[in-house]
Amino acid sequence: MEAEYSVDPVDSQRDTYSYQLKEAHMMGQRDSDVPTSLPASTCCMIVISELQWKIFQLVHDTFTWGWRNKTLLALALTCKSFTGPALDLLWQDLHGLAPLIRCLPQSLWKLVPRKLEFQRTMTFDDWSIFCRYSHRIRSLDTSPYGAVSLDIEIWRTLSCPPFSLPLLPNLMSLTWADSTNEKFLYIWLFATAKLTTLDISRLGAFGPTEQSILSCISMLCPSVSHFYFHFCKEDSTSTALHSWSHLKLVKTGKISEAAILHLSNLPLLRVLHFELPSSPISANTQKLLECSVFCAIEELRIECEGSLALLDAFFEKLSIAPKVISCIVTHGVGSTPALPAFISRLSNTCAHSSLEQVQLSITDRPADHNASIGAAAFQPLFTFRNLRRLNCEPGLAWPLLEELSFHAYYNLSHDVTPHAFVLLLQHCPRLISVSVFINWSTIDGRDISPTIPYQGFAHKALSRVVFGSPRIRHPTRIAAFISAIAPNVESTEAWDPDFYDDHPDFKQYSARWKLVDHLVKSFSMVREQERRMQLNGGGGADLQPGQEIEIGEVTVGGGGEGSEEDSGSGDEYEEQVTSEEE
Repeated sequence: MEAEYSVDPVDSQRDTYSYQLKEAHMMGQRDSDVPTSLPASTCCMIVISELQWKIFQLVHDTFTWGWRNKTLLALALTCKSFTGPALDLLWQDLHGLAPLIRCLPQSLWKLVPRKLEFQRTMTFDDWSIFCRYSHRIRSLDTSPYGAVSLDIEIWRTLSCPPFSLPLLPNLMSLTWADSTNEKFLYIWLFATAKLTTLDISRLGAFGPTEQSILSCISMLCPSVSHFYFHFCKEDSTSTALHSWSHLKLVKTGKISEAAILHLSNLPLLRVLHFELPSSPISANTQKLLECSVFCAIEELRIECEGSLALLDAFFEKLSIAPKVISCIVTHGVGSTPALPAFISRLSNTCAHSSLEQVQLSITDRPADHNASIGAAAFQPLFTFRNLRRLNCEPGLAWPLLEELSFHAYYNLSHDVTPHAFVLLLQHCPRLISVSVFINWSTIDGRDISPTIPYQGFAHKALSRVVFGSPRIRHPTRIAAFISAIAPNVESTEAWDPDFYDDHPDFKQYSARWKLVDHLVKSFSMVREQERRMQLNGGGGADLQPGQEIEIGEVTVGGGGEGSEEDSGSGDEYEEQVTSEEE
């Protein structure tokens, strides 16, 4: 009896390799319980089942997909005691059902372009081979990248096995991402009482038939604790959610008020993403939400369509203590004026000691150039003393803001990226002075690009920047970036001696930032020269050989014997200045 196991390498190469497992060969090679070529002491250690499993588990968790399967298969062929644990891990996570079908006799199936088809009827012997591997599978993903699909006739055959369902009796995690309604009908074949994770991605319509199937699955799989439902905006999951009482994580689309109330009373629910109904929460639901609800919630992400008033009504009577809260309004017409009141509502709803991250987003709304929000609108967020991250994407700006400062001198972590810094400048066109702690690693780690950053965006008003205490290695790269996005900066400050004088790295990095300040000013002068040259039509005085011109106290040109050519690189200059500063 011959079986084949095919794997597509994770590096997405087109070629595939197959493992031919000949049962007779395996049985002949596994007569001994342990490898005979190993020392006696090693053999004694390997027969310890717990140690053996940990070693095989390390192979499974450490290697990439292709090498992992090769190694586990080699272990399975080594000796009898290795076969069971190695095959368990080899089949633990299955990417598509094609590898399982390919373990059946080759006379049963054939491979056409990217699809498997049956050539004959499955016999009882075929099903016996199927069961030999199916009970080892713990996780199934039906749509990995580049997977071989199954013909619909194979699905119909699998739905009529000569044994009781489910097909994979020990399945604990199911990811279903087939967008066709015809194949979704077969998802119930994998509904097991042991299933704890159910991830469904729907790109097509989700009608009454599909909702009925999902409701049946929720009753057949009572132990589900992690539920994901993607790409479907309709209220398709509310009925199914009522059947689960052990949920710890839910990420779904629109759900009903009844489903919200059910989820609010679950004692283990820690992560919840959902969309509110299209109409405001009723007064009766608001009253029920006044009680102790969402007691274990740590991350709450709520989306609504059309108006911020829907979110405001949901939070009106709520009292929760999440660590992360995200509020997204799509097509938020007229939501800008309501944002300050909603921010105030959050400060009354969320426990002040627990909240660490806040995201506010109003997307796909018509531009309203007359709408503005003052900085005072964000003052209620000051009550969250442990707040670490604020992401506000309402499509708004502070067009009149001139000075912005985030003081955190004793916190040496820098989480703001240069990209976020540029976005801040784009939303504050009159900003003159800014103090913000930035992580410069993305700029510091790359050579200066010949292209202009951010398609030539330049903030003309900014003249003073304070960056806290960032550690950098290449001052020239940092200075070139700052000069490009803010060409009129006159002062670049970092590692303030009033705060960092006793820090062990103060001398080294303050010197490098002094060099950045010097270079930014120099680059600004060069940019001004380029601007004037362009205004003059690019013309300039032609120098004759040996002719000299004077600029201040410096003589340029001549090229006499006494002249020396500076052949040092920018990095050499940086190190020289840094060493002089030290």
